[in-house]
Amino acid sequence: MSRRDPIERALSSPGEALDEQALEAARRFAERAASEGAARIAYATVDTPVGNASIAASPRGVLSVRLPTEELDSFLERLAALVSPRIVEAPATLDTARRELEEYFNGRRETFDLPLDWQLVPGGFYRKVLRATARLPFGITATYGEIAARAGNVRAHRAAGTALGSNPIPIVIPCHRIVRSGGDPGNYGGGPELKKWLLRHEGSLDKT
Repeated sequence: MSRRDPIERALSSPGEALDEQALEAARRFAERAASEGAARIAYATVDTPVGNASIAASPRGVLSVRLPTEELDSFLERLAALVSPRIVEAPATLDTARRELEEYFNGRRETFDLPLDWQLVPGGFYRKVLRATARLPFGITATYGEIAARAGNVRAHRAAGTALGSNPIPIVIPCHRIVRSGGDPGNYGGGPELKKWLLRHEGSLDKT
């Protein structure tokens, strides 16, 4: 191979170095915008054993979690419509949240120590249901009726199910721990198979 080969290769694709510089500049801009509050929402992706997930946060805390069964574009479009279109991908801003999610999925974390932004959760009974769910320990399940009772209305199990079905912060607010009274896992926004995987992961569902 001649000494001119590296130069020739560089000249044959002159845009590659510029593309890399542009991507790096965009990354730095996004991180700065997120840290200085110019962006309303920062998000990052997380690789998990069940697929690629995402986490989004506002300056107040974690705002939403995308399960692997949801498309990223759909997740971002929903956040843009409900909160703000000022969204940037800023992994460094979400280092702690990403690490905690990775630790959870790798079996090294049972509780999350993350501030939450509850603005996507309706007030009243719905929020009471999700706050009660957030306090449910790792490996412990409750029925829809039980979580409704903890939220203050033992008869409102259907409303509790609706609140859980619209949970914008799954995993961190562990709605997968709410099951039917007969022991069946029940419905889940990420699908029944993902719910079963999470329950097995936590040891609250027979692994057979």
